[in-house]
Amino acid sequence: MRAARFYDRKDIRIEDIPEPDLLPGTVAIDVAWCGICGTDLHEYLEGPIFVPPAGHPHPISGESAPVTMGHEFSGTITDLGEGITDLKVGQTVVVEPYIIADDVDTSIGESYQLSKDMNFIGLGGRGGGLAEKIVVQRRWVHPIGDIPLDQAALIEPLSVAHHAYVRSEAQSGQVAIVGGAGPIGLLTAAVLKAEGLTVYISELSEARKKMALTTGVADEVFDPRDGDVAEAVRERTDGRGADVGFECSSVPVVLDMLLDAVRPGGVIVNVSIWGHKPEVDMPKLVLKEIDLRGTIGYSGDHPSTIELAGSGKIDLSAFITARIGLDELITGGFDELIDNNEQHVKIIVDPRA
Repeated sequence: MRAARFYDRKDIRIEDIPEPDLLPGTVAIDVAWCGICGTDLHEYLEGPIFVPPAGHPHPISGESAPVTMGHEFSGTITDLGEGITDLKVGQTVVVEPYIIADDVDTSIGESYQLSKDMNFIGLGGRGGGLAEKIVVQRRWVHPIGDIPLDQAALIEPLSVAHHAYVRSEAQSGQVAIVGGAGPIGLLTAAVLKAEGLTVYISELSEARKKMALTTGVADEVFDPRDGDVAEAVRERTDGRGADVGFECSSVPVVLDMLLDAVRPGGVIVNVSIWGHKPEVDMPKLVLKEIDLRGTIGYSGDHPSTIELAGSGKIDLSAFITARIGLDELITGGFDELIDNNEQHVKIIVDPRA
């Protein structure tokens, strides 16, 4: 089968590799669509990061570069390993793409995303969605019902956004300010709107501001060049400020804005992955008793996220900005996201095209 293989920084190759073997307790899936994630882009430009370097195998997967890429994917079940009776061949599914030790409890309510040596399918080994086929453990497979397969490729990043919402403990009727309208910022806003919050977004890019408004995920979008965003939020909340803030940009001035924009006693969730250590206005954090929280991945979020998409509360089709084949992965995918990043939310790849 064909697969996109990460060898090293700026070295991804489309190769023919053996199809994976079906083992007891695993599920064979024909991949339909796979999204290109910001993490994939960082691996391409700066890696290896999550990818274990050649000669340094991951302690759970036992693999190192080259590895098959892709962790945001959907597909159709083609075969079931021994012992699996609750799924059927022909079902459409998504994969929760974790590499986690077999003895870790991954039931709902457990914080398994924080377990030792956690990594991701499509980064740390065990195949990936940028290939024609994959075989994964049963516990990571989620049926999607009638959700179209192209839209379902966005369930994984939407689960990241849902987990950030859960971490915030936000409630319907509250006010949220989202810093940054990139893919995760927009999807975070989509979850917040679906859960009944008033959502404001701060963003510089004209294309991203337009996307936030046309998709309906924001009640209003503020451009910091046009004035003080925090003051604008206070004006719309009778001087209180937002109940929750979400940092989705990894830009220090955005974090500063959020510390100013949330009310005393408010919550800020950092969703973005930082490539550097920012300065944090600790006096403001202390004097306002702000709760600053981190979030990584998801744990038990996929069922709720699938329900949000399947019920129509979130229209994932609006966030797909390009569809390409595997042969176009670099020119139409990675290079496009590098050169025209503001024009895209999610580029999805058909591994058979």
